[in-house]
Amino acid sequence: MRLHGYYRSSTSYRVRIALNLKGLNYDIQPVDIARGEQKSDDFRRLNPHAGVPALVTDDETVLAQSLAILDWLEEQNPEPSFWPENARERQICRELTYAIATEIHAPCNLPVLTYLETEFGADQEAKEAWNQRWMHKTLCGLERRLSREMTGDAALPFGRPTAFEVLLIPQLYNARRWKVDLAPFQALRAIDDHCQTLDAFKRAHPDEQPDSPDKGPAT
Repeated sequence: MRLHGYYRSSTSYRVRIALNLKGLNYDIQPVDIARGEQKSDDFRRLNPHAGVPALVTDDETVLAQSLAILDWLEEQNPEPSFWPENARERQICRELTYAIATEIHAPCNLPVLTYLETEFGADQEAKEAWNQRWMHKTLCGLERRLSREMTGDAALPFGRPTAFEVLLIPQLYNARRWKVDLAPFQALRAIDDHCQTLDAFKRAHPDEQPDSPDKGPAT
């Protein structure tokens, strides 16, 4: 499989973690969204959504949209599952996962920030304030929900990595980039600290990707 993505795109980061958790092999094909490569005619032919990630399967099927890719991975490779076995925990896991996807990622992504800059003159400080506002709002809800509902291991509230951690860890990476104060979020930080010790998460980290500046120029 080939994963077309950008090293610090949170949605690309999600899919790298998910592929690693499923134990699947894949090659990275960098797409520099900072330079607009996702808008090129060649890439639009691959992914009409003109965004990352795009996963090309072994039979050359092109999959787009990170949550849809996670669903496909779950269907094709059910074990280990991205979802808890217990029905109540499974519902909470979905709630937390979708909160990140819809309440944080939707307003805090590159096209939105570019629009704020070009149409409303938002400078870096204004864009930071925008991201901090929406990230903090939902992180507060996640922290309260975990504190109220979860009684298990603080580092892995569902006993093992799930879709929630797959989405949470990239979002916390982004939160630090945008200078969000994470001090109030003890439960979320404990989960992050633990996941950073796991191979599937370490190999997916932006700093480990071939297009990361720390790895040299993209190939």
